[in-house]
Amino acid sequence: MKKLLLITVLVSAISFAQKPIFASAKVKAATVYFNAAELQQTTSVNLPAGTSEIVIKNVADYLNENTVQIGAPNSVTVLSVQFTQNYISEYEIDESNPAIKKVRDSIIIVNKEIAKIQIEKVSNSKTVDLLDKNQMVAGANTGLNIAELMKLVDFYKAKRSELNNTITLLQERETKWTIQLQNLNKKLEINTQKEDKSSDGKLILQVMNEVAGNVNFDINYITNNANWKPFYDLRAVSVKDPINMMYKAQVTQNTGIDWKKVKLTLSSGNPNQNNQAPILGSWFLRYGYQDDYRNGDVLSNKLQGRASGVQLEAVMVTSLGVRKDKSVRSINATDVETQLNVSFDIDIPYDILSNGKAHSVALKEIKLPATYKYYAAPRVDKEAFLLAEINDYSKYNLLQGEANIIFEGLYVGKTNINPNQTTDTLNLSMGRDKKISIKREKVVDKSGTKFLSSYKEQMFTYDITIRNNKKEDIEMLLKDQYPLSSDKEITIELLEDGKAKVNTETGILTWELKLAPNETKKIRISYKVKYPKDKVIDNL
Repeated sequence: MKKLLLITVLVSAISFAQKPIFASAKVKAATVYFNAAELQQTTSVNLPAGTSEIVIKNVADYLNENTVQIGAPNSVTVLSVQFTQNYISEYEIDESNPAIKKVRDSIIIVNKEIAKIQIEKVSNSKTVDLLDKNQMVAGANTGLNIAELMKLVDFYKAKRSELNNTITLLQERETKWTIQLQNLNKKLEINTQKEDKSSDGKLILQVMNEVAGNVNFDINYITNNANWKPFYDLRAVSVKDPINMMYKAQVTQNTGIDWKKVKLTLSSGNPNQNNQAPILGSWFLRYGYQDDYRNGDVLSNKLQGRASGVQLEAVMVTSLGVRKDKSVRSINATDVETQLNVSFDIDIPYDILSNGKAHSVALKEIKLPATYKYYAAPRVDKEAFLLAEINDYSKYNLLQGEANIIFEGLYVGKTNINPNQTTDTLNLSMGRDKKISIKREKVVDKSGTKFLSSYKEQMFTYDITIRNNKKEDIEMLLKDQYPLSSDKEITIELLEDGKAKVNTETGILTWELKLAPNETKKIRISYKVKYPKDKVIDNL
């Protein structure tokens, strides 16, 4: 029994010491997330019966080894899987690339020729040494006559010259072969660098096969060297037409392998996030220092501060100033909304090269019914912004991203689309409209400063003029403001509001205007500020 076990171990060790089998994986499909990608690859290997080592090339340079899954037939048992970037094997280079194998074979031939030349050089050099050591034989042997001595001298001279000429020719041949060897080594270095650069990552599989034959393997894993982000093209012909939105994606990958004709899926999910649900423990109160930060108090104070009327109104004004728009219509992708994320299955195969550059992928095209109106806050910016209001926008599966705006056939700039909000209406900024003129001018004769005993009184009066230079009617949301006091010594009085809706808590004045073509409207606002004359207000 012990002998049988020993034989089994030896056979197993010999099997694993066998020449590895090399294979190259092909990318079949890719699911790209915002910060990673799941690759599905296939390869075919001709396996003998028994245990084998398979080296699978053309996998990503960097991958999460814990996510690697190998699919194989029931007749094959996968004993182990290992990812490496430093697999060194002479077999790999010799067999995987015919060009590299040819260079290596040439190097072997050149080395043999150089070895032959070096042997001949040594033989000829030794012969010359032998002749030189015996050149005094004539002087020691007095029995030689002059004729025999001359023959010996002629032989020595001719033979030495012949040997020296042969050595010179051998040195020239050796120099030529050496130069050729250097060129071959440089060529081999360049080719192997290209080979290594194409795919540093490799999967090493130890498998046991019951029946010899061709075996197909399916390979799945996640790599972080890929991502995608949505972006949009928004086109509007006029304020009476819907928005045509081209929903696109910018896919970038630097995995070390090119994706050729792959089935592409784009997902808004995050495979790297922590999916462990949080667990609440007991919350015990304790005494602390007076200035100590307590979690509950700090959170409560922050929430109360954010919920103040002034800040909420300011947020609303800001959002109206920068809201974005979209228009879309389906093209060649199917969007699937799951419980946790949105994914797009691309109908046609795509080529995504591993060059770190963004590749544009068309997802779908949508017509968005929109209600248009203009917005202006001339105290901050004396231009009108076209806003498009989109109702029931959640059904379009929009994601946050950048958008190009093309209005009335002209590119007007970029905007950002952010559907992550709680309101029912999505306000999209279509950019500035130069055909609406807005002025906010100070009325000098209605403004000025007065000194009353210990107080200073300043009056401010402004005329806001809006002109519609377009050929159609427009609706405009106009906003301005007057200052608020946070000090009892400073009193503020709104003298003229121009028939605006006044929010006394925030100081915001709002008008909803309708202007016919070429119509001009003028609005006047006025307010008075009173404060101690020895004080200076630096933001009036």
